[in-house]
Amino acid sequence: MRYVFKKFIQILITYLLLMPSVNAEDIIVFKFTDEELSEMEVRKVRGADAKTLYSVASNQEGNYLKAVAENAASGVGKEVKINLNITPFINITWKVEKDLKGIKEDTKKGHDFAARVFVIKKTGATALSNRAINYVFSSNSNVGEAWPSPYTKKSIDKVLSSTKTDFNQWVTVKANVKEDFKKFHDLDVEELTGLAIMADTDNSKLTAVSYYQNIFFSSE
Repeated sequence: MRYVFKKFIQILITYLLLMPSVNAEDIIVFKFTDEELSEMEVRKVRGADAKTLYSVASNQEGNYLKAVAENAASGVGKEVKINLNITPFINITWKVEKDLKGIKEDTKKGHDFAARVFVIKKTGATALSNRAINYVFSSNSNVGEAWPSPYTKKSIDKVLSSTKTDFNQWVTVKANVKEDFKKFHDLDVEELTGLAIMADTDNSKLTAVSYYQNIFFSSE
């Protein structure tokens, strides 16, 4: 019995070491389960020929979301209330298996990303009045680059990862959302109102495959 108990403790410790590091005060946004996916709102981009296909699966690190965009554009998201005074940092673990080399991402014709996560602040009565930071896994630009969306200056594209350095491998990134809203929109945002995931290829007519895991907000 003592041997069995000791073996159980060893297995438990190993399991805990493999789990992603998330503190009690961290705000986990997605569970990436079939039930959650069925409940999330899916929005197809106006004019896109098809919807991006989303599915969930798991690995040793937990659940993840897979996105396949074939000349398609749609996002999945949810309304959230994130207090940026307490947890201003967004943390994202993601991977791009098939990227979009050769497009000009800061133009309307090339404004596609194999992986992106929007953080949204409602600032008016309609969706068009909202402000957003679009954190992207770029196929052509360098980490740290940022520019206004060619479709609206109310959304900023900021590169957190690039397949130029991290192609087809999981990478974890972090950004201070509160500081980014101040820097790019000159807004002192205390609370986020929405978050969405999207892979899109409707402008380039190409195919992209990406994965998302462990998206949460933290104090540091």
